[in-house]
Amino acid sequence: MQSPVPVPVLVAASSGEKGLKGIVAGGITGGLEILITYPTEFVKTQLQLDEKGEMKKFNGIADCVKKTVKQNGFSGLYRGLSVLLLGSIPKSAARFGAFEFFSNKMRDESGELPMTRRFFCGMLAGMTEAVVAVTPMETIKVRFINDQRSAKPKFKGLFHGVGQIVKSDGIGGIYKGLPATVMKQGSNQAIRFFVLFSLKDLYTGRDKTKTVPKPLVGVFGAIAGAASVFGNNPLDVVKTRMQSLDSARYKNTLDCAIQVLRQEGPMAFYKGTVPRLGRVCLDVAITFMIYDTIMDVFNLFWK
Repeated sequence: MQSPVPVPVLVAASSGEKGLKGIVAGGITGGLEILITYPTEFVKTQLQLDEKGEMKKFNGIADCVKKTVKQNGFSGLYRGLSVLLLGSIPKSAARFGAFEFFSNKMRDESGELPMTRRFFCGMLAGMTEAVVAVTPMETIKVRFINDQRSAKPKFKGLFHGVGQIVKSDGIGGIYKGLPATVMKQGSNQAIRFFVLFSLKDLYTGRDKTKTVPKPLVGVFGAIAGAASVFGNNPLDVVKTRMQSLDSARYKNTLDCAIQVLRQEGPMAFYKGTVPRLGRVCLDVAITFMIYDTIMDVFNLFWK
């Protein structure tokens, strides 16, 4: 008689399988999502980099779009897309893969994932994507956009730009603002996964046989995205400043936050909130709808 497989082995195998499925589905989701939402990300970053006084270039979202299109054409709104597209796939893969892995590991004896553990799983997923993909991707993106703002742009393309950053600052140059990014992504995903799945549970009454319609998943995703924007926009502003071409004037993440507060006031921490809100709500809504759809397809043949 064959001895039964120990439960811990089954759990580990199941966690690994769910993690792999999440990685593949997440990667596909990331590529599709960024193609749709990038212009709003571009405008948000431009407004966050904009300063007061003589250095100020834009008077709001519409002015930023108008001036960018006038100077560089419509394609100017997609400046830095190649960086984000190449980075979005591993970012989304790392996020969903980590969430599926940790959420499967942290379920209780009845197979449920309590709310506090769900929040923690989302935080771990965000921290994972921050280290694996978000920090280098965001640093390069911000520097490319920042370079375009200068009178004489230095970067001639993706590989040339990355080469110049590494040559100037070393490999650590693409990991500027890591602490702020880890905090931002950890809080981002903790809030988003917590809100999304809480709303799903509210709709289904925790009935596993009941499914949430995809348009409603999008609505729940938009709500989760909005919650994350208002919850951590100050961290996003600090992260953007730490990754800009002028980051050398800040000693560290805390010094950056203090300088912004002293020189520009508390409202500076909410710069770019409106364009970020639009982008994030759309982004999270699309992301979770695509991800849910892909996972439904995968579950038909990938048991």
